[in-house]
Amino acid sequence: MLALGTVAFASALHAQGKPQDIVTVVKITGISWFNRMEVGVKEFGASTPGVATRQIGPAQSDAAQQQRLVEDLVAKKVDAIAVVSMDPPTLEPVLKRAMERGIKVVTHEADNQKNTMVDIEAFDNTAYGARINERLAACMGQQGKWTSLVGSLGSQSQVQWADGGAANAKKYPKMQLVDAKNESLNDAEKAYGKAKEMLRKHPDLKGFQGSSSLDVLGIGRAVEEAGLQGKVCVFGTGLPSEAAKFLESGAVGGIAFWDPKDAGIVMNKAAKMLLDGKTITEGTDMGVPGYNKVSVKKGPGVGIVVTGQAWVEVDKQNYKKYAF
Repeated sequence: MLALGTVAFASALHAQGKPQDIVTVVKITGISWFNRMEVGVKEFGASTPGVATRQIGPAQSDAAQQQRLVEDLVAKKVDAIAVVSMDPPTLEPVLKRAMERGIKVVTHEADNQKNTMVDIEAFDNTAYGARINERLAACMGQQGKWTSLVGSLGSQSQVQWADGGAANAKKYPKMQLVDAKNESLNDAEKAYGKAKEMLRKHPDLKGFQGSSSLDVLGIGRAVEEAGLQGKVCVFGTGLPSEAAKFLESGAVGGIAFWDPKDAGIVMNKAAKMLLDGKTITEGTDMGVPGYNKVSVKKGPGVGIVVTGQAWVEVDKQNYKKYAF
């Protein structure tokens, strides 16, 4: 009865004009990827009557810090939480508590999250990783040693991209994956250190596949410093504004991405739909390019996984078309 009364009271407050509080929790603050996502979060709030949106995240790439932020939001009884999970299993208990308290929960990059109502994926993660690897394979002439980096082994989507790349490379018997899934902790400096380590350990290394948007920056720097442009191929997730100098120098052959701004909008729209008692079904148009006809499947827990078709590929020739 108390829970029902609380929900009824909250609904009455919203009816009186108090905005619904939707909070987006990202993996780390202060990097271009999530700065761009915040543009979408704010845009949705500004264009949607009756909601207040904001974005927060830890100062460091740390699952425990992210968990504490979510715990604080649950204690404050916000209306909805949209979280880009650093490590989905770490968040299971707190997201379970959130839903038990009537808080709507949306996740992103976490199709293994059990305690979520809607997980938003920009695309099929295995296919995305395979496509990045196909570009890498073409650059390498489909032969030679290559390695991969991930932001963390707990980052579900990034591990899926790396695994998708590894599966794709098996088509080419002369490609050899060595020391797969090195962790960069979503840090360009750490990616740089890992790349240098791999180049020392494997002097005949021909390729890198990055996952975090900061991986290609660290790898590109290491390749450039070693004068290996044109000899070592580098492909991965990235943002045009950040990867530009390495695309221009040839240290990075190409990047792929989805617009974090659009993902921010879609997560918040999904949260608002949940608050309004609406359901996302197969073919729903979320009103954002790449999410105009989403696929929907049951998730591993109580929720659903909603998948768009939102990836973009760029190289030196066309990256300037994207101003972020």
